[in-house]
Amino acid sequence: MRKTITFDDVLLVPKYSNILSRKFIDLSVDVSHLGEVLLCPFISSPMDTVTEEVMARAMCQSGGLGIIHRYNTIQQQAKIVASSCADKNSRAGAAVGVSGDFEERACAVYDAGARVICIDVAHGHHALMKMALKRLRNIFGDSVHIMAGNVATLEGFNDLADWGANSIRVGIGGGSICSTRVQTGHGVPTLQSVLDCAISDRDALVIADGGMRSAGDIAKAVAAGADLVMCGSMFAGTAESPGEVFSAPDNKKYKVYRGMASVEAQNDWKGSHNSVEGISTTIPYKGPVGGIIDSMKKQLTSACSYSGASNLREFYHKSEFILQSTSAQSEGKTHILVS
Repeated sequence: MRKTITFDDVLLVPKYSNILSRKFIDLSVDVSHLGEVLLCPFISSPMDTVTEEVMARAMCQSGGLGIIHRYNTIQQQAKIVASSCADKNSRAGAAVGVSGDFEERACAVYDAGARVICIDVAHGHHALMKMALKRLRNIFGDSVHIMAGNVATLEGFNDLADWGANSIRVGIGGGSICSTRVQTGHGVPTLQSVLDCAISDRDALVIADGGMRSAGDIAKAVAAGADLVMCGSMFAGTAESPGEVFSAPDNKKYKVYRGMASVEAQNDWKGSHNSVEGISTTIPYKGPVGGIIDSMKKQLTSACSYSGASNLREFYHKSEFILQSTSAQSEGKTHILVS
């Protein structure tokens, strides 16, 4: 039985740096089939309390990418995509499933302007994913970037790449409102999954998805080999996320944030629920997402500087991880506030 690690278990070793200014650090990512590069590696998750039209537009304006969720009708999703993609300088991805109307949905969002189609299922290393990838690749050829997942192992990553995925979401059970590991006992710590999948000899991009709670965790994910990071909770609760802001008895403002496998989300989406692998909660209102993304960019450039890296690929190759003890974890926090 092997031991695995996740974000709190490791630190990155500071290296000699000749980066004279962090403004010279390049956070861009070359994403095939988009016709351009993303200016930063951040993707907003296809959840109904995270990404619709306003969030997708904000992600695009900030240099990232938003994936429009699939928990609506085909017509509703296509309309949202058409409004995000109306401007020639805009872009958005759209999620589909692996059964039912997924082909019709994929064609509709493609006609609306989406050139990134995300095949979005909890357990991506599955026969239905194989079928869906091959059918969508046959329909669209190389005219779309197909994102798929989620997987937790190198074997799963390689299979999805061989089946036709351009990028693959890596991480099972690590999301802040995901209860897969509790309910099923399955999963792999997200950082371990990224480390394992990053050694693949396939050319699909690695998307770290779940388990990242801070800018430091994002830096560790990229250092481990992630080309992109997908975030849900970090972008939830912002002005651009779907849902109304409401005031609680404590006079603070909140928004709803829920997992798509929660009882509430399943009931709203399909009128019933089966396997429950997520929760619904409230999250403090955070204001505009642009400020959060700007902060994430600054912290990631700072991380690159500490490793002496001028871009993300160089950051990956220069990074060195060390294991840290529980005492070291405590030392690394703002412990003046701890009695």
